[in-house]
Amino acid sequence: MDPLTQAERAMRGDPEAVRALWETHRRWVAAIVLAHMPRDAELEDLLQEVAVRVVKQVHRVRDPSLVRPWLRSVAINVARTAGRRRKVRMRIVRSGGAAEHEGAHDAPAPLATVEEGRRALAAAHRLRPEYREPLILQCVRGMSYRQIADTLGVPVTTVETRLARARRMLREELEREGISPEGLGA
Repeated sequence: MDPLTQAERAMRGDPEAVRALWETHRRWVAAIVLAHMPRDAELEDLLQEVAVRVVKQVHRVRDPSLVRPWLRSVAINVARTAGRRRKVRMRIVRSGGAAEHEGAHDAPAPLATVEEGRRALAAAHRLRPEYREPLILQCVRGMSYRQIADTLGVPVTTVETRLARARRMLREELEREGISPEGLGA
């Protein structure tokens, strides 16, 4: 099905078209969410939240060509909202609320490379969004420079520059933490 026709049908409320629209875009939306979500959030939970918003709100999109930018905005907003909720929970925990730190008794990761991978992802999350987002889209989603440019609405040269800077910043951060960037593909 032509994506534009699919978007038009979804915007008119066709449930099958909404499902197909979500299936078409879910993977790159996941990369956007991953680039913006807090570390302790569950990706699948946030994707479920994005999907619910798509079902409930896709009819508000006025132009089928704006579905991709709208999806990106929804994904970023869901991830940021999760971050704000996390900050509120942390304030409750610090102020002596009844919440307990989740995962405090989890066993350590069995392999050092798993821990290094987590630290590398955490370092990537500390990058500014304009660098973090294209990096995650390329490394996690495997998108080309052109696809990233289309998704972000920027020129390919901007994507090239941001990726080069993101890799350099990530490499420097990992070296400061004693992680070999070569082993992680950074």
